[in-house]
Amino acid sequence: MGPDGARCRDAALGPPRPWARPAPSLPDGPPPDFGLYLLGRPPEPTGWAARWVRWPDFRLPADPADLRAALGEALDRAAGERVELACAGGRGRTGTALACLAVLDGVPPAEAVAWIRERYDARAVETPFQRRFVRRFTPG
Repeated sequence: MGPDGARCRDAALGPPRPWARPAPSLPDGPPPDFGLYLLGRPPEPTGWAARWVRWPDFRLPADPADLRAALGEALDRAAGERVELACAGGRGRTGTALACLAVLDGVPPAEAVAWIRERYDARAVETPFQRRFVRRFTPG
């Protein structure tokens, strides 16, 4: 999901929570070719290539360099493959990762949260720490 037209779909992997949108087991459509999972613990195995970034709920990624590398891989793969980004609820970590992915794809860091909220979810990038992380995220 970037200005150049690269597209990634989102998914919520956790059980539905009262404050979160319902979490289907899989989004509509064909399965992804690659999944990037942003969770505090490893995800269940999938039937497709997948990468896990350790990222506790409502926090920041445990290893920002690992996130950057994973987002670079997702962006490269999105040029010709179906790519999925997911956390448990599909809003905070997923929104933050999508905003960082947009930065890698050319959106200025200061505009990335608003850009993702307009195109993905009005409440994406849930915490002040996540918003600051996106503002400080650089494409280089």
